[in-house]
Amino acid sequence: MIKKIKGKYAVLSEKTGRSFGAYRTLAEAKKRLRQVEFFKHHGKQRGKR
Repeated sequence: MIKKIKGKYAVLSEKTGRSFGAYRTLAEAKKRLRQVEFFKHHGKQRGKR
């Protein structure tokens, strides 16, 4: 999830509220959110291959 906090866009976990960084632009925050989602889903399959 992305929230605007103190003029910056923060990428936060929906479940825990953990911060994955704060970014100046919405585009940078969306890019980071895509990275987090990618590793959330692909990190688990690594051992199964």
